[in-house]
Amino acid sequence: MNLEQARANMVEQQIRPWEVLDPAVLELLYAVPREEFVPAALRNLAFADLELPIGEGECMMAPKIEARILQALALRKTERVLEVGTGSGYLTALLARSAGHVHSLEIRPSLAAFGRGNLERSGVDNVSLEIGDGARGDAKRAPYDAIVLTGSTPVLPATLREQLAPGGRLFAVVGEAPVMVARLVTCTAPGAYSTVDMFDTVLAPLVNAERASRFRF
Repeated sequence: MNLEQARANMVEQQIRPWEVLDPAVLELLYAVPREEFVPAALRNLAFADLELPIGEGECMMAPKIEARILQALALRKTERVLEVGTGSGYLTALLARSAGHVHSLEIRPSLAAFGRGNLERSGVDNVSLEIGDGARGDAKRAPYDAIVLTGSTPVLPATLREQLAPGGRLFAVVGEAPVMVARLVTCTAPGAYSTVDMFDTVLAPLVNAERASRFRF
C-alpha cells in the first residue's frame, strides 16, 4: 500500500469536498500519520471514509469529521483544549499540533492506554491524558479555550459551555440517532453564547452522556 498516495487521496477526495479548505488543517492531515493511530489490523483502512473500530465498542471518527472539527475550532498556539474521549489519540494529536496544551479525558482504561501509547510513539508532548468521566466537562481545570466531545450527547449540558473562556468554542454532536447535529457553541462574552449547527451526522454516545428528561403521566 502506498501510504502517501492514500493520504493524498483522503485529503483530495474526502476532506476538500467536505468544505475543509483551511491550509493549516490540510497541512496537519499530511503531517500527523493517521496510520500510526489505528489498530494494526486496520492499517490499510486508515485513510478510508469510515469509522474504524478501536475496541470497547468505540470507533475513530471518519477523517472528514475530524477535519471539520479542526477547521471549526480554528485553534491558536496559545490555547488550552479539553478533549472528552481520547480514543485512539489521533484527534488528540491533531488538536495538540494546533494548540498550546490539550487535556484529554478517557473513561475506558484500555482505550486510555491505547491512546497514550500512540501519542508517545508520535512524540506528542503537550497532552495531559487522564482516565475519567468528561461527559460534563472538567470544571476543576476550566475555563478552556476549546472543548471537544468525541462522542454524542442527547442534551448538551449547560456546565460544558460554562467552562468556556470568553472567545472559547465548544464542538459537540447533539441529539439521538437517527437525528443528530454537529454544533459549535462560542462564548461571545461572560455568560453569553452563540450557536451554529454545522452538519448532520451520527456518533455513538459518550458514556454517561446527559439525557433529556422523560415525563411520566
